[in-house]
Amino acid sequence: QVQLVESGGGLVQPGGSLRLSCEASVRTFSNYAMAWFRQAPGKERDHVASISVTGADTYYAESVKGRFTISRDNTKNMVFLQMNSLKPEDTAVYYCAADLAYNDYARTSSLASTMNYWGQGTQVTVSS
Repeated sequence: QVQLVESGGGLVQPGGSLRLSCEASVRTFSNYAMAWFRQAPGKERDHVASISVTGADTYYAESVKGRFTISRDNTKNMVFLQMNSLKPEDTAVYYCAADLAYNDYARTSSLASTMNYWGQGTQVTVSS
């Protein structure tokens, strides 16, 4: 069983930055590819970014490419999402997710239906 706890959400002005963190309670964190998804009110849960088990490979949604950066620290069982140049359309609940992976490719962990474990989510609101 894997427990995921997100933190770092909040209210930020357009153009601002936030850093989300996700801590995993699992002995074999390095066996899991990790991803961030987001869900705005009335919309489906969308992929934001994924990172492979070693951190060597990353994959981003087109809407956040160049603004967001996903990273991980396997020594601390943590995954991060650095969000810069935030826009009002980035407003959503952000979820951390884990996928028991058998390769080191991030793109294979970009579908919500394939993720094995989810956190409870953290609210990000971008507004002036």
